[in-house]
Amino acid sequence: MQKDFIELTINDIPVWVAPETTLLDAARAIGVSIPTLCHDPQLTVTGACRLCVVEVENKDGTTRLEPSCSYPAQAGMVVRTNTREVRNARRVIIELILANHPHACQTCVRNGRCQLQSLCREYSIDEYKYEGARREVPKDTSTVAITRHPDYCINCGKCVKVCREVQEVNALEFVNRGFSIVTMPALNLPLSETVCILCGQCLLKCPVAAIRDRSYVREVEAVLDEKKRLLTVQVAPAIRASIGELFGLPPGSLLTRKIPTALRRLGFQHIFDTDFGADMAVMEEGHELLERLNAGGPFPLITSCSPGWVKFMEHFYPEFIPNMSSTKSPQQIVGTLTKTFFAERRGVAPSEVYQVAIMPCSAKKWEIGLPQNSRNGLPDVDAVLTTREFADLLRLHEIDLPSLPDSDFDLLLGESSGAGVMFGAPGGMMEAALRTVCSIIEPGSDRLEFPVLRGYGGIKEGSLIVGDTELKLCAVHGLGNARKVLDAIKSGEKTVHFLEVMACPGGCVGGGGQPLPTTEDIRKRRIEAIYAEDRSKPVRLSHRNPAVQEIYSSFLGQPLSEKAHELLHTGYSAREPHGI
Repeated sequence: MQKDFIELTINDIPVWVAPETTLLDAARAIGVSIPTLCHDPQLTVTGACRLCVVEVENKDGTTRLEPSCSYPAQAGMVVRTNTREVRNARRVIIELILANHPHACQTCVRNGRCQLQSLCREYSIDEYKYEGARREVPKDTSTVAITRHPDYCINCGKCVKVCREVQEVNALEFVNRGFSIVTMPALNLPLSETVCILCGQCLLKCPVAAIRDRSYVREVEAVLDEKKRLLTVQVAPAIRASIGELFGLPPGSLLTRKIPTALRRLGFQHIFDTDFGADMAVMEEGHELLERLNAGGPFPLITSCSPGWVKFMEHFYPEFIPNMSSTKSPQQIVGTLTKTFFAERRGVAPSEVYQVAIMPCSAKKWEIGLPQNSRNGLPDVDAVLTTREFADLLRLHEIDLPSLPDSDFDLLLGESSGAGVMFGAPGGMMEAALRTVCSIIEPGSDRLEFPVLRGYGGIKEGSLIVGDTELKLCAVHGLGNARKVLDAIKSGEKTVHFLEVMACPGGCVGGGGQPLPTTEDIRKRRIEAIYAEDRSKPVRLSHRNPAVQEIYSSFLGQPLSEKAHELLHTGYSAREPHGI
């Protein structure tokens, strides 16, 4: 035991911890699980809900209740976490929260996934003991991705803190005082008129149903039932590493070859893989990087596949628009090629094709509605379902995903390389592009893994020698980290040639549409699954994907061709309101 550690007892168990360790962390170190609602290790501590109270013994033998999430451990302290007084205090706190909470568990979208509901079961609360006044705050359904339901809010503050401290967007804030306090955007504006980037991290943090998906399950279900159009679907890389959690499997369980079987049982006729779109993005963005290296800039080239990041850039850093890759996201590339190349080969009009994208990302619902992602008034992608919504649709149709037989995605738009699946991990998009770029600059040298881009660090940076060129690389996830890097580039403190930005902590595996809960440990296990999927692929470089070669030879010509620019590239513009 380190000599500067202090000793205390928790539930008569000796424990040694570093000074300033909270009682909550000290208890967890010895396997004692104390309930919380407002606490999150990623966020600052406020002790708002008081649910984590524990009993601390005074010197005279009396006891007092203290919030364990914020109270520091002290030498010689005697703590009890599960006395009758503690249990009764927690029970009263839960009952008081319920007093002005909607009585709608049976119809709530978080039924079975609600932390407040779980606590009611844990503390044997089977009635509404108190009936309190209700706040009348209208819900906000103004955005295409997430909706706010303030009457369900328990004022834990997690949404405000993740938006302020992790993403540094500051779209939400507490307004008013006391019972009238409510979380809302500045000036009580609709969320759609704010700088919200629709990343959905607030939704992942919310312990109840105050922030929700804007669901498109019923819309997709109706189209499946009608069977009037050619039904196509694409599946993002991160889905295969996370969907199993919604069927009782541990995080990181890969269900890659179960998913196509499930989609065919739902009624989809053509099952495509967004990994193929990622391979195409590598070809286009990789050649953009080569062009800039030859032309001497502008640098950095910044990736564009994360719509939350794109919206953030347009609000907060529009001066970086010239640095952005013009390559569309893999989702939009598959959507575009489905309604052009695929429709042409099938001999059908694009209007007869319906394309669904299954994504880990809330902001993808915003992306499909952008004017540049439609052709002749027809969207390239018709609907987006998050990972959670996909699982809901499967359960609605009585499909148990883990028990299904394996099957494959359909050719050509379902054929992918290991580089394509790497888009699901932070740093993976850049790594995938560098595999191809290095192969072009150094023919015959297949570099497959780049340690500087691996792991979970929020800012990963380093240098890579390719031929006679030193490339300065940086990959970030989480927009607070993006701010640090962009500000350093603006000030001249940092030189970067290639910059990857993923809006969500953990990249796509930590997207706002992923299963609940999504913790740091869960993100890491999903990332390891992505790495494993990449290593299992017979082809790990995008330019060696036979489907990619076929698309270019028979349809697009070559990367950055006129036709490729017309179909696979996009543009950006400064967005109001301007962020600060």
